[in-house]
Amino acid sequence: MAKKTRKQTGGTPATVALTAAGTPFTVHEYAHDPAAPSYGEEAAEALGVSPDRVFKTLVADVDGALTVAVVPVAGQLDLKALAAAVGGKRAAMADPAAAERTTGYVRGGISPLGQRKRLPTVLDASASRHETICVSAGRRGLEVELAPADLARLTGAVLAPVGRL
Repeated sequence: MAKKTRKQTGGTPATVALTAAGTPFTVHEYAHDPAAPSYGEEAAEALGVSPDRVFKTLVADVDGALTVAVVPVAGQLDLKALAAAVGGKRAAMADPAAAERTTGYVRGGISPLGQRKRLPTVLDASASRHETICVSAGRRGLEVELAPADLARLTGAVLAPVGRL
C-alpha cells in the first residue's frame, strides 16, 4: 500500500511549524523587489521596523558541518564567534546551493524555522533585548515576528554574541 503524504497548506514550512507548536506569531508580507541589494534591509524598510529587530538567517560551514546563524540585518556575522559558539575551530560561509538544498529554502528566504534538515542554530544575543524580532518566514517578501525565546526554543538555538555592527 502506498504511503500518503499530506501537503502543507496555508503557509510555508516555517509558519506551519509555528502553528503546530502553538507559538504566537505575526506574519508580515511585503512586495519584494528583486533588485534590492539587501533582502534584510529591504524587509526592515518595507515593514517600518528598526533593522536591529529584523534578523537574517545565514548558513555557515563550521568544521565541515552546516550551521545556522541568525543575526541582525544591520550587522555582519562574526565567523570566529560562530565557530566558538558551537565548539568549532573554523567557520566559513556555506555554499549557497548546499544551504538551499539542506534547508529547503531559497537564498534570501531561508528561515531558521521549518528547515528540511534541522541544523545547529546560533541566535545572536542581541535578540534578547527585544520583545519580538522578525525573521524570514520562508520566502522572499514574507517575515514572521515572534519572541526571541520562542525562536530559540523551536530551533534549539544557543544565544551567543555572533553578530557585529
